[in-house]
Amino acid sequence: MRSTIRKLVERLDGALALPEPIYEFGAFQPSGQESRAVRELFANRDYVGADMREGPGVDRVLDLEALDLPDDSIGTAISLDTFEHVQRFWKASSELHRVLRPGGYLLLCSVMYFPVHDYPSDYWRFTPEGFRALVEPFESVFVESAGLRDFPHTVVAVAVKGPVGDETAHRIRRELALWKRRDAQGWKEILTLILPPILMSPLYRWYAGTRPGSTKSP
Repeated sequence: MRSTIRKLVERLDGALALPEPIYEFGAFQPSGQESRAVRELFANRDYVGADMREGPGVDRVLDLEALDLPDDSIGTAISLDTFEHVQRFWKASSELHRVLRPGGYLLLCSVMYFPVHDYPSDYWRFTPEGFRALVEPFESVFVESAGLRDFPHTVVAVAVKGPVGDETAHRIRRELALWKRRDAQGWKEILTLILPPILMSPLYRWYAGTRPGSTKSP
């Protein structure tokens, strides 16, 4: 996970006091990314790290396309840079809506302009309007993107299962705007803005291949 996304979660939780239990879907921590994990933000909270496979950061193995969770059972669902790796992402969105209780929050982000990256497979890219369509079943939806207007590197959605008041809506919009302006441009994101793909691709493949335990994409 990217450090810029961890800052987004920290901002939103500080403003909203995200309801528990908090489930992070896609919580597997690849080697070298432990310091960016969001679970530390919820150290004293009812937090569950879930993923499709066992490993570091994973408390429960769950399939996002068919969650083994009761209806209306969780307070917050977090899925960070994960939906591009979900083969049938529309099923995952429906499942998250099902398991969230009324008033529950979904924090969703994914990449648009970003190199192909395995974990274990990379299927999709999302535009802001694509995210709006994806979270359409939710009553309250807030979508933001970061990077170039026509080529954002990241798309974010905050969706609530039910209506929110004006004050809460203002807090969500404010924190998304502050994140976009102050926190959304790490070194990876800056590279996507300044390097053409012909340079970005080999640089990213070199970096991915230098991480402990990593395997290069074919």
